[in-house]
Amino acid sequence: MNSVAKSPLKPTMTSAADPQLIREIPTLSTDRLILRPSRLDDFAGMCALWADPDVVRHISGTPSTPDVTWARLLRRAGHWQMLGWGGWAVELRASGEFIGEVGFGDYQRDITPALGLRPEAGWLLLPQHHGLGLATEAVLAALAWADAHFDQPTVCLIDPPNHASVRLAKRVGYVDTVETEFRGEPCLIMERPCQ
Repeated sequence: MNSVAKSPLKPTMTSAADPQLIREIPTLSTDRLILRPSRLDDFAGMCALWADPDVVRHISGTPSTPDVTWARLLRRAGHWQMLGWGGWAVELRASGEFIGEVGFGDYQRDITPALGLRPEAGWLLLPQHHGLGLATEAVLAALAWADAHFDQPTVCLIDPPNHASVRLAKRVGYVDTVETEFRGEPCLIMERPCQ
């Protein structure tokens, strides 16, 4: 684990030439998974992930086109560069197969109540890897990193009928905070304090 000071979660505005923008993204390992920086060769796997109706049913409800997925890939790298934290590609340790994503984001969501500076946790895996405890394993690894680097709680936004994600969130320490709406749809905001 990197020995980086905890993030105050306040982005700073710097020029693109600022050498501080080149940041090392940590790689995390569990018994069955590797959480690593996203790479350009993840694009095909990400397209399959974000185009799967089962994956996006509780996120946007609409499968993503390749151009939208490309922007996600670049946004993931941008989080690390601009904020010093972000998300990881999830791969199976045994095979190196890309199976999903996990991590934190600041999406500047127009939502009430506002999320403020709290990083938003998110996770998604290809459907053939659901029900095996892999999502829980990945989220716990990401949260262990967050506990060492953040000095504020994290939040997650979940579609209330997504019972599997609600159960996972509660299992790893998130508690219901408020039920609200995001883009006209019901949304549950859950929060987990720093550990």
